[in-house]
Amino acid sequence: MKKIGIIGAMETEVALLKQLAKKNGRVKEKVAGGLIFVEGKINGVPIVIVKSGVGKVNAALCAQRLILQFKVTHIINTGIAGAIKHGLKVFDFVVSSDAVYHDMDATPWGYKPMEIPQMNRISFPADEALLQAAQAAFTDADNEEFFTGHRVITGRIASGDQFISGEDVKKRIVEICDPACVEMEGAAIAHACFVSGIPYLILRCISDMADDSKETTDLFNESVAAELSAKLVVTLLNDF
Repeated sequence: MKKIGIIGAMETEVALLKQLAKKNGRVKEKVAGGLIFVEGKINGVPIVIVKSGVGKVNAALCAQRLILQFKVTHIINTGIAGAIKHGLKVFDFVVSSDAVYHDMDATPWGYKPMEIPQMNRISFPADEALLQAAQAAFTDADNEEFFTGHRVITGRIASGDQFISGEDVKKRIVEICDPACVEMEGAAIAHACFVSGIPYLILRCISDMADDSKETTDLFNESVAAELSAKLVVTLLNDF
């Protein structure tokens, strides 16, 4: 039986999901590793929802606990991100093809940019079944009101322990790995899932343009983007 772990870094990224789980029936809350895990069902699917905290280490620890203690079969990481790919706008969506660390740099030792030393690996591929379910969810007629006017693309997601807000840093990331968007947790979750053999997917709604442009200043909207990403997760669970 499927049991889906759902991770958001911040409370705004998981609040709607927790509300729906409680509305759909009894939930169990368990504190473990300093985190609050909410077990229940959404659309009849067993889920465990958790706020990991921001950053790669928090995310990896959270994912590993979901796998080992809560025995989840799949993990979805939901939340917001900064756009990198040309043409993406605020409130558009990125579904992960794979995930990388844009701040992994062991090149002085002869490794490639982003390559994890002694692991012979640069990226972590997302699960194809989850990916297809997310793409189908975006075109679900029952949720047209949420997604009209926005677009969804499949692309690489790059993670690092920094909030990207400058054009120079953005340019460097494009040169290294050319991702669709940047955030601070996804690759660490993907890494933990890869090591443990657990299928994963990252869903991100664009909240800003990952630079210091006027569009970033005027349009950054964490709460709306986080809720849109959560709604895409809910729709995905309908068909997965």
